[in-house]
Amino acid sequence: TPLQFLDGIITPNGLHFQVAHNGVPDIDPDEHRFVIHGLVKRPLIFTLDDLSRYPRQSRILFLECGGNGRPLYSKEPVKGDAQTIQGLLSCAEWTGVSLATLLDEAGVDPKAKWLVAEGGDAAAMSRSIPLTKAFDDAFIALYQNGERIRPSNGYPMRLIVPGFHGNMNVKWLRRIKLTEGPMMTKDETSHYSMLLKDGRVGQFKFPTDAKSVITQPSPGLTMKGPGFYEISGLAWSGSGKIVKAEVSADGGRSWATAALAEPVLSKALTRFRLPWRWDGAPAILQSRATDDTGYVQP
Repeated sequence: TPLQFLDGIITPNGLHFQVAHNGVPDIDPDEHRFVIHGLVKRPLIFTLDDLSRYPRQSRILFLECGGNGRPLYSKEPVKGDAQTIQGLLSCAEWTGVSLATLLDEAGVDPKAKWLVAEGGDAAAMSRSIPLTKAFDDAFIALYQNGERIRPSNGYPMRLIVPGFHGNMNVKWLRRIKLTEGPMMTKDETSHYSMLLKDGRVGQFKFPTDAKSVITQPSPGLTMKGPGFYEISGLAWSGSGKIVKAEVSADGGRSWATAALAEPVLSKALTRFRLPWRWDGAPAILQSRATDDTGYVQP
């Protein structure tokens, strides 16, 4: 997503970032089926038309790839714009059916503590998710910014788990299986686990920590000489709302609190703005976000 050219918090559908593990499947919506099975009393099969008959909800939420910001870990500074460095990040209004409603209809076995969600792509992308999250705020999205989800972002339906890493929001959703424990799929062992410094592996870290990025001014955008500018950027947290965004123009020696643009929503992008008078000298711009859990971006 070309963050440096956008304003506000909503990403147009055609500019929403895309990640696919094995291409975008060509799915016939009339033939597609979504199944709920496993530790349930009544396994259920849904068509797209079936889901369209249920009450729908809409939420504005960010999605971020687990690998977003990877260039920041390079040994040498990456010469790239905001899109290159933090562009695997977008925010949209998602509309769909509460997963809790469908699970209630299926009847959950008391032994069930987890679910595994699987996509209809060639890689059968699949992730284990705690059942508590499913009953909290997860839903099956059918629309993105008021139109049907595009094929590259999961048409005809995708799972949305607000605040969790992007790959857990399984696209082209075809089944959810309730289980007693995590399934240890290939996508949560070899792909989305974290090798720690002591040689152990960290698994099942779900929410995205509070982060921020300055989009204007940023690399690739021309400064027209000394004068007044607005420093603007985005802050987000998978744990809740952003309560503060700070900006430094001197490499972190001093910080100023930026204004947060309304609406400030939970698990959505939040736009921050700060007036800045540039004297023409070299300056190092930085930002840091704080969310309502008290977490402060390093």
